[in-house]
Amino acid sequence: MTRKPLYYPFARVAAAILFSVIYPLEVQNGYKLPKKGKMIVCSNHVHVLDPAILDYSQWRMICFMAKTELFEGNKWGADFIRSLGAFPVTRGNDGGKAIENAKKLLDDNDCVGVFIEGTRSKTGELGRAHAGAILIAHQTNTPITPCCITPRTGFFTPFKKTKVMFGEPITCEELGVKEGTNREYREAAKKVMEIIADMRKKHREEFEGKKEKRKKDE
Repeated sequence: MTRKPLYYPFARVAAAILFSVIYPLEVQNGYKLPKKGKMIVCSNHVHVLDPAILDYSQWRMICFMAKTELFEGNKWGADFIRSLGAFPVTRGNDGGKAIENAKKLLDDNDCVGVFIEGTRSKTGELGRAHAGAILIAHQTNTPITPCCITPRTGFFTPFKKTKVMFGEPITCEELGVKEGTNREYREAAKKVMEIIADMRKKHREEFEGKKEKRKKDE
C-alpha cells in the first residue's frame, strides 16, 4: 500500500468539518467499495473538491488523477486535495506518464480514482465518457467501482446536501472487454457512464421526493 501523505490526518479533519457543516454529504452504499485490494473508482466530476469528497467518503485513501488546473490558482485548495492523495495530470504529452503512475499504485493494491468525463461539467449534467479508466483497468486486471456525485441544486451550494453513491464493482470482462480494442474500451466506458446516469436519476428522484414531502407538510 502506498504511504499516505504526511498531512493526510489533518486533511481528513478539515474535510470532516467541511463536508458535515458547509457542504453536507450523504454517502450511499459506501460499503460496496472494498476496504482492501486494488480498485478503480470511476466518478462523474462536478466540483474542484470532488477528489476530497470521494476520499472523505471512504476510510481507505483514494489516489485521484486530477488535471493540473485543479492545483493552480488556489494554493489552499491544491494543498488540501493533494494531502488527500490526489496527484496532478497534465493533458497531452504526459498521458502515458499518468497511466504508468496509476498502474504503479494499482500494483501496490491501492485505490485509484478517475473522473470518467475527463473534466468538470460546466452545466452540472453528465458529460461524455472517456476510455482511459477502462484501458488502465483492463491492462492491470482491476475491477471498476462506478460512483456518482449529485449536488441538490446541480452545483455545489453551501448548506445544501450532496449525495454520493457507490455501485457494485464490475470487471472489464463484464463490461464486454475481451481483446482490448479501442472500440471495446469506448463501449465499456459508455456502460459505466450509464450506471452513473442511473445513480444520478435515483438521486434526483430522492431530492424531488423530499421536496414534495416538505410541501405536503407545510
